[in-house]
Amino acid sequence: MKNREELSKEPVAPLAADLHRWYAQNHRVLPWRGITDAYRIWISEIILQQTRVVQGYEYYNRFVSRFPDVRSLAAADDDEVMKLWQGLGYYSRARNLLAAARQVVERFGGEFPTTYDDIRSLPGIGDYTAAAIASFAYGLPHAVVDGNVYRVLSRIYGIDVPIDTTEGKKVFAALADELLDRRNPGGYNQALMEFGALYCVPRSPQCGGCIFADRCMALATDRVDELPVKQGRTVVKPRYFNYFYVRHEGNTWLRRREGRDIWRNLYELPLIETAEEEPLDSLQQGEAWASLFAGAGRVSVSAQVYACKHVLSHRIIHARFYVVETEKEPAMPGYVRIAVGQIGDYAVSRLTEGFLEKLSMNYPSLF
Repeated sequence: MKNREELSKEPVAPLAADLHRWYAQNHRVLPWRGITDAYRIWISEIILQQTRVVQGYEYYNRFVSRFPDVRSLAAADDDEVMKLWQGLGYYSRARNLLAAARQVVERFGGEFPTTYDDIRSLPGIGDYTAAAIASFAYGLPHAVVDGNVYRVLSRIYGIDVPIDTTEGKKVFAALADELLDRRNPGGYNQALMEFGALYCVPRSPQCGGCIFADRCMALATDRVDELPVKQGRTVVKPRYFNYFYVRHEGNTWLRRREGRDIWRNLYELPLIETAEEEPLDSLQQGEAWASLFAGAGRVSVSAQVYACKHVLSHRIIHARFYVVETEKEPAMPGYVRIAVGQIGDYAVSRLTEGFLEKLSMNYPSLF
């Protein structure tokens, strides 16, 4: 790390002075800012991936309260972490947090690593997150490039190279590094991202009073709404989930999702997935139904009590939920029997959580 004398000789970054002044007057006060605790900075960065700040705020406070340091997280039970994460989505983040915490204990003696390369080597940490932690916690000169940075730099410099291509990523990484304020990389990175989050926003940015209006190529050429450029969009595929809240003598059934599919390690109700939307009577004639309810005797199915469309980044889940009462205990292969009153102890997807909340509110006798 450079000393004060060496830093004083660094050239002033072209955007830095304006950004630092703007940030001093306009930044949001957040619990993970103004700290140098790498562990807490890491937790905040992972939570804020694909999550709005207003939602992440509550989760961050709960998470660091329950797991105040990397050792406590490394020793945590997997199900407890997933339950704490419930509702945030993108559950691979929680799984990677656990894996990374355990590696910090095993490889670094429980001390969060202090170099970019070591930080980058941990599960779930990419270039952006490693640069953020390295610059915020240790003042290391690594430029961050996130969606806000892509947007601000593409507009100021009029760059129309698609940001979701290999070439685009290289162009913006090089530019961000060239512009980095090496005297205060952490503060500069925070300011640049905050400016993109609050001012140079995707739609209807405040160009009139922008601190970079006199040098913004996009504004000068009337291309603000066109930048940044993306080459392609993810193809979103529909899936059809039919869930059954099965009750017998005060018990119900759940299973833990495994493999590499969505919601891995979360629990779910008995499920029949179909290639397209199918009515209940069609489901009841299928092999999946026969397997689930083998030995159940008389099966009473309520009318559909909940239906919704749940949009993920690459999937649209068309879900239907039914309440089922059985005369005898059903086979339910692959599922575990639990007491109805314990269902809230298990981490489930936001989709299932929404159903259970609605059901408990409208039909409290079922719990």
